[in-house]
Amino acid sequence: MGIGMSTGIRSLLFMFLVIVQLRAQQDVLTQARTLEESGKFSEAAALLTSGMNQPGRSADAKRALAWEIERLDRIRFDYSYSADRLFAQVQRSVKNVTREEFDRWDAEGKFDKRSIDGELRYLNVSRSNLFWRYPEIAARRVNPPNDSAFDRAVWKNCIDIMKASMASGEPYVHPKTFRVVMTLTIDSGAVPAGETVRAWLPVPRTYPFQREFRLVASDPPVVSIAPDESPIRSAYLERVASHAGPTKFRIEYEYTADGIWFNTATEAVAEYDTDDPEYRRYTAEAPHIVFTDAMKALAKEIAGTETNPLVRARSFYRWIAENIQYSYAREYSTIRNIGGYCLEKKYGDCGQEAFLFMTLCRLSGIPARWQSAWFTFPGGKTIHDWCEISIPPYGWIPVDPYMGIFAMQYLETLGPVQQRAIRDFYFGGLDQYRIAANSDHCQTLEPAKQYFRSDVVDFQRGEVEWSGGNIYFDKWDYSLTIEEKK
Repeated sequence: MGIGMSTGIRSLLFMFLVIVQLRAQQDVLTQARTLEESGKFSEAAALLTSGMNQPGRSADAKRALAWEIERLDRIRFDYSYSADRLFAQVQRSVKNVTREEFDRWDAEGKFDKRSIDGELRYLNVSRSNLFWRYPEIAARRVNPPNDSAFDRAVWKNCIDIMKASMASGEPYVHPKTFRVVMTLTIDSGAVPAGETVRAWLPVPRTYPFQREFRLVASDPPVVSIAPDESPIRSAYLERVASHAGPTKFRIEYEYTADGIWFNTATEAVAEYDTDDPEYRRYTAEAPHIVFTDAMKALAKEIAGTETNPLVRARSFYRWIAENIQYSYAREYSTIRNIGGYCLEKKYGDCGQEAFLFMTLCRLSGIPARWQSAWFTFPGGKTIHDWCEISIPPYGWIPVDPYMGIFAMQYLETLGPVQQRAIRDFYFGGLDQYRIAANSDHCQTLEPAKQYFRSDVVDFQRGEVEWSGGNIYFDKWDYSLTIEEKK
């Protein structure tokens, strides 16, 4: 019998090697992050690539480092404008703007920008964000949109839903049935001809307010559809990439959605069952829901010593409506803490605002969870995010922080009474013009993707990949048409 290491010693040695490897990986990630923050993207990418090639790296460790390289590329893509290119865009959109004025706005921090490898780069939605953040510039917009019909239609729909709910005593009213066509079109040449492309397109999941999903047609045929109550519901399709042009996916379906309004009363609020696993899950920290000191201080500043969860949640909602501006966002996959980012910047898009609200609620012991996919109100169709909070005895009620901001800061064609009515409706109420495919964020598609998702947080536009990797947003387009059935 030969002399060998005991099992215990081998186990200790293995654990020691694992710890050494994890520390080495963390050192690489920390150094790369420091380089990124100082604008040295190429150096960061080289360091990460070298780390991936170190012998003994596990598959998970290599994937974590590869993701950081991918993230750097995505930031480069979002910050794709030079100052000259941005000025040319602003010049076409703002009356009588001069380069001197543009440079002053730049010096004042009115544009999102960062240094990348020694070059100052600007976020590709910087022109549009001028009109959201600066009313004095929005007043000089060339061909400003006329939103009066849309604003009034939103207000009227809110009032109709509230009245119907009060008359019936039920929160779900005025159902509408829709027929939807969604397409995803991959650029010609983005995938080698003859290769199989895998596609996931969002479809409505089952909710108390959303039901009767029926697939009408698809091209190519749908391979599978995620379960009714999937937290990230998709239709999965496969198609061989075209030899002669773009590769297209198309689905057509119907579903029914209710208007919602919970007529909540502060005095009726009951206590939570804090031992309930669902309560624990949706009051815990999660990706992009982080209980930082800044977030804790804000919650205390807004709600003070108030203990009623309905009152606390409403105070968070109204604070956001008054103090956070809307702004088009960089891709979520490039932001490490979305809720914290929104608080730091004091602006964000609908999902960033929802994360801020959810974080304030969760750290205050109020369960909060994600909802998202599309807002389809006539004249305002767009991808959209909102959320739900749980208030006993009412259960899960909808909250759309963006609509509070829209009502109080951007709805200029109606008076203060109508503004407050819309704001208050979207705390506990929701219009029928939604496609809700998601009930949580950072979830896993069915079947799971092999490569990184284009959006690792949300699922609204779809996802595509082939055997050579993920197909990012710059290589495909999507569209959605919706018709209300009479």
